[in-house]
Amino acid sequence: MRKGIILLSAFFIFILSCKKETTEEHVAPTDGHTHIHIQIPLGLPQLNIPADNPTTVEGIALGRKLFYDPILSGDNTISCASCHKQSYGFTDSTLQFSIGIDHLPGVRNAMPLFNIGYAHGFFWDGGAADLESQVIGPIQNPVEMHEDLTRCITELNSSPEYPALFQSAFGSSTATTPMVMKAIAQFERTMLSANSKFDKHQLGTDSLNAQEVRGMNLFADQAKGDCNHCHILGSTFTDFEYRNNGLDSVSADSGRARITLHGSDMGKFKTPSLRNIEVTAPYMHDGRFQTLQQVLDHYNTGFHYTANLDPNLQAIQKGRLSQQDMDDIIAFLRTLTDYEFLANPAFAKP
Repeated sequence: MRKGIILLSAFFIFILSCKKETTEEHVAPTDGHTHIHIQIPLGLPQLNIPADNPTTVEGIALGRKLFYDPILSGDNTISCASCHKQSYGFTDSTLQFSIGIDHLPGVRNAMPLFNIGYAHGFFWDGGAADLESQVIGPIQNPVEMHEDLTRCITELNSSPEYPALFQSAFGSSTATTPMVMKAIAQFERTMLSANSKFDKHQLGTDSLNAQEVRGMNLFADQAKGDCNHCHILGSTFTDFEYRNNGLDSVSADSGRARITLHGSDMGKFKTPSLRNIEVTAPYMHDGRFQTLQQVLDHYNTGFHYTANLDPNLQAIQKGRLSQQDMDDIIAFLRTLTDYEFLANPAFAKP
């Protein structure tokens, strides 16, 4: 038996022994707000909620409304949800690049938004430090929503409905930029996904078929798929780190180096989650791959040996996967689709 399979089995036993049921708990309001403990699906860790932005029923409701409201864009035509659609794992359907209000395409593929409360940096390059601050990036971006924050806040305060909603969520009827950031972040923290066939298999309520099991073992096998180093099996299926995965010999997009100004970070991008990967095409920061087969081809034979290529790719042998191996891995990846999440009315337009 291969070493990777043995380690994989031990990992499963550890995860199952540590699972605990958590439930959403409404806490009686003491400050005019109904505080809640977010229900964490089995298999995901506890969320770290900022002390200055506790999760409340009222805050989530406001954030959800703002997320779907085009009032946040410069000409009131697109919302956050325009480029982050629930049925596609909150990515932008099959578009390589989203189109902003001025009909200009972006330069990076729209990232999925589920389980992002666990991240420690946001956007492909980690340009936002926390979930709250990432909210205003797309609003101000001239290629995306192209809105001036002062004008946006004026418009919210002039609305016939928003003052009461801000009063309910934050105790003040006068909207501010920090309130918008906090409300949308509260809503986004509730977007938790961990009820796929894989998760049910882990809990013993469903079973993977023979091909899916082979794919799962290949996924973790360090001599084969070796996916597990970056997309850690179980939980969030990512380590949220930044890596150069050899997409180009010379990267046209500086990636993480744009933020850190370190040459060693050139062409590094955040490791995305593999949950719901079946519905989040196209893939990579620039959406260059349309299919999972193309992604597997890249990691099998297509990656370039750049100076700062991720060490795991430097150590792996090209051509190590047969077509059957790749078919099996893809079959496993499709077990990570959480259909309940993709249709959960709690995340839909209010």
